[in-house]
Amino acid sequence: MSSAFPRDGEFLALEEIHAAAVRRLPQDALTYLESGAGAERTLRANREAFGRWVIRPRPMSGVSDPKTSTSLLGIPLSVPVLTAPFGGDALFAADGHLAVARANAASGIASIVPEVGSFSYEEVAAAAPAAARIGQLHPHESFDVSAARIKAAGYDALCVTVDCPIVGFRARTRMGRLHLDPAIWHGNVLDDGSPNVAATYEAHIAPTWTWDELAAATARHGMPWIAKGILTAEAAEAALDAGAAAILVSNHGGRQVDPSAASLDVLPEIAAAVSGQVPVLLDSGVRTGADVFVALALGASAVVIGRLAAYGLAAAGEYGVRRTVELLTRELHVLMTLSGVPDIAAFGSGFVARRS
Repeated sequence: MSSAFPRDGEFLALEEIHAAAVRRLPQDALTYLESGAGAERTLRANREAFGRWVIRPRPMSGVSDPKTSTSLLGIPLSVPVLTAPFGGDALFAADGHLAVARANAASGIASIVPEVGSFSYEEVAAAAPAAARIGQLHPHESFDVSAARIKAAGYDALCVTVDCPIVGFRARTRMGRLHLDPAIWHGNVLDDGSPNVAATYEAHIAPTWTWDELAAATARHGMPWIAKGILTAEAAEAALDAGAAAILVSNHGGRQVDPSAASLDVLPEIAAAVSGQVPVLLDSGVRTGADVFVALALGASAVVIGRLAAYGLAAAGEYGVRRTVELLTRELHVLMTLSGVPDIAAFGSGFVARRS
């Protein structure tokens, strides 16, 4: 592998982190990271959606040091960013989500720790004991066991992925005939020894679950939970009725349904339906501090970064993730200053407009 770092020894822009990750990753790992479902229309739409918005700066506002800190479900955040529960993390660095958790602890943000990652909930908790963390899991026959483990390991909340009863039809990864070690997904999943990760995963989850069953299951554990994978107002309302403490607007980074709506495109509809009852988060397509700004202006309380965090991990491990968050924060801080946004609570739709 070539060097992770630019010649001056520090990443100065997120583009440098992405370039380093691409240089370092083997082709199979890069294909897995960057591919989506079907013809990848949703994958492209996630980025195109951000391009349809412009920031409306407010000069002479008197804002000189805007506050980027906030909180989510009682979890303090130095910036409204969390890292996503992306699986296969050992593909990108040997210590995967262990490094992500340490980086996030240093950055003052929270990790959403995956069920189908390379390390167990307990291992990630031990790697950064003081870090804020949320345990992700799927509706499946061992839900109670997994939720109990998450709670016992000191996690702050659950994140239930509701949009993945089966793995999406990911044509590029199929055509690439990737040779990946199944162990990288088995941090918390019962391993049946099968080399077919999708088959192992699908045997483990319960696609027949309904909102009523999920409501009953989450209520048994007494932890706040986030509904991840919401793309319509109707689904958001169903999640609220089931007791969700937050809504995560997500199309799984374009890896499940293709074509489906870009997450940003449906964010205003879902934020309106939720109407402030619980926080609304957004993932899928976030790549810059400007993207964070737009999402916050359109109703998100925070954003969740998946591929962006994985690029940081692949580029330089713990440092790469920490630097990714630092650069996002710096850009957001600059844009808030230029746009007259004094703090995260002051965001509103008046700070952005549709591109003409």
